[in-house]
Amino acid sequence: MENKKKEPTVPWMMMMFFLVLYYSISLTIGNPPKVFELDIDTGSDLTWVQCDAPCTGCTKTIDHLYKSQKHILFSCDHPSCSVVHFPESPRCEKPDDQCDFEINYFDHGSVLGVVVYDVFSLRFMNGSLARLRLTFGGVLGLSYGKASLLSQLQSFDLTRNIIGHCLSGKGGGFLFIGDDLVPSKMSWMPVLANSKNYLSSPAEVLYDGKPTGIKDLKLIFDSGSSYTYFNFRVYEVVLDLVSKERLKWEDKALPICWKGTKPFKSVHDVKNYFSTLTLSFTDTPTVQLELQPEAYLIVTEDGNACFGILNGTEAGLGDLYIIGDISMIDKMVVYDNEKQRIGWISADCDRLP
Repeated sequence: MENKKKEPTVPWMMMMFFLVLYYSISLTIGNPPKVFELDIDTGSDLTWVQCDAPCTGCTKTIDHLYKSQKHILFSCDHPSCSVVHFPESPRCEKPDDQCDFEINYFDHGSVLGVVVYDVFSLRFMNGSLARLRLTFGGVLGLSYGKASLLSQLQSFDLTRNIIGHCLSGKGGGFLFIGDDLVPSKMSWMPVLANSKNYLSSPAEVLYDGKPTGIKDLKLIFDSGSSYTYFNFRVYEVVLDLVSKERLKWEDKALPICWKGTKPFKSVHDVKNYFSTLTLSFTDTPTVQLELQPEAYLIVTEDGNACFGILNGTEAGLGDLYIIGDISMIDKMVVYDNEKQRIGWISADCDRLP
């Protein structure tokens, strides 16, 4: 019988803060440590913070800026530079040039920077503290690329290559690494191999339990996206089913909104007026992702219900289908990179299990 070493469990547990549909965590970087707020993003792998350097058109940070020292910059011929650029090769004029990177996101945002390593402080559930020098590039990249924080932790043999999040509809939630908090009863779906993203097998869309004729959607699970996106054809069909004869109402929050007989106080007030959207995965027919009305609607300050599924074609996403934060709220979502699968289950995200 093979004797395997047991990894430390759930090494990283943090609370998230909620603003509109924006979830972030507090992460300490450097020595002495400084706290940075990072957007959790399963749609990219590199973690980065805004550095103390001249920048035109950059988003203003609410935190202090990261100031790196020259001795922690990676050179272009360093192996970690190749990992960041994989599957392409770094473009360098000289081997000792600094390692630059550029990332383009689905929403057409982009970031340009240099790759460094510095100290991250991570506390394990058993009380021990790990201080590691990790590569990072703020966004916390959690996809399964080799440059992700999760892949780096696994390379130190500190944790399983599993990560999960639970986003609360009330604001907040939690993020964990490892498998100790993974429930025994979850819906699991394989993710497609050779993809840089958490990409599902083909799915069919049902509304109120009935087929819509929409099939073969491959969905990207992206916690860095506030909303869910369908291409124009699918978006129009789903919007028509959801709208029916309801009175559309202009609201600055989102493109499509509806007014009730009286203002809605919360998203739970709309349950009786809208039905469930279901994503049924054809390769695993027993697995379904149910989107209750609160998983595709928001209620605005004016008490209107607005459609949280957006037109991806209009947003320049082409035929990409993205499952964003709104559709993952009040669910524990687990990304098991070891078995190449995603799981989910309804959960109380206001407290740890």
